[in-house]
Amino acid sequence: MQDFIVEISDYAKGIDPEFAIIPQNGEELLFSKLDSEAPLDERLINAIDAIGIEEVFYNGGAYSPDDYRLQMLLKAKSRIPVLVADYLGNDGDYNQAVQYNTDAGFLAFPRVSTNYDYLQIPATVANENANDVLKLSDARNYLYLISDGGYTTKQHYLNAIQQTNFDVVIMDAFYGDELYTLAEINALKTKLNGGKRMIIGYMSIGSAEKYRYYWKDDWKLHKPRWLKKEYDGYAEEIWVKFWKEEWKTIIYGNENSYTKKLINAGFDGAYLDNVEAFYSLYFDE
Repeated sequence: MQDFIVEISDYAKGIDPEFAIIPQNGEELLFSKLDSEAPLDERLINAIDAIGIEEVFYNGGAYSPDDYRLQMLLKAKSRIPVLVADYLGNDGDYNQAVQYNTDAGFLAFPRVSTNYDYLQIPATVANENANDVLKLSDARNYLYLISDGGYTTKQHYLNAIQQTNFDVVIMDAFYGDELYTLAEINALKTKLNGGKRMIIGYMSIGSAEKYRYYWKDDWKLHKPRWLKKEYDGYAEEIWVKFWKEEWKTIIYGNENSYTKKLINAGFDGAYLDNVEAFYSLYFDE
């Protein structure tokens, strides 16, 4: 998986050197030989621009920081920004979640109890500012909004994002099966207060999604053979053998690849989900 992420980065930055790469979770990947006691893996650290992490301080229950993960992230934060999406069981913990992350030097996106699926825009912006955000290290906050289910039309969804002051917006690259246009994405790159911001496109690199443009009607589990294992809890996704060339070709390296579509649509970077595929799949091919 380290190799895969570096390959995606090399391809994207070969086209646009400023294109940001942000893997989500799988924080052991930040370290040599996946050993949290080892030094940071310089090749990977130099290939990515931040890391996104879910549920460090809150995981839907009482306050219970994951110290093992926290210590890895504290080591990494001197080199790359850390974006934390906690999930609150008690919505009253919102301000405290922001404070815990701010104290640790992380960017916070606490999700309230009704926002498990990243479908709501918070009423307030943590650490709001009017500064231009031209790279992730400039950011002080972010919005993670990959579901448009709360909005009646595409324009309703885009308008809702435009009317915010978030420094970074992580969003799906498609409305249904329609890729957002360059004009639509560029229109989102100015905050309501006039400052510039970054728009990052979501892309799963560890699972195939049955509703994506690349999915073929005759595909199913093990057909093609790199469709490896059912994804528990997500009926529309299948874990993939991410090291297979057929999957890599879908993700990067050509005009029809997911990464190239993000670049063509004007996104400032890619948010790489399901990198944790390496946990259970890498050694059981």
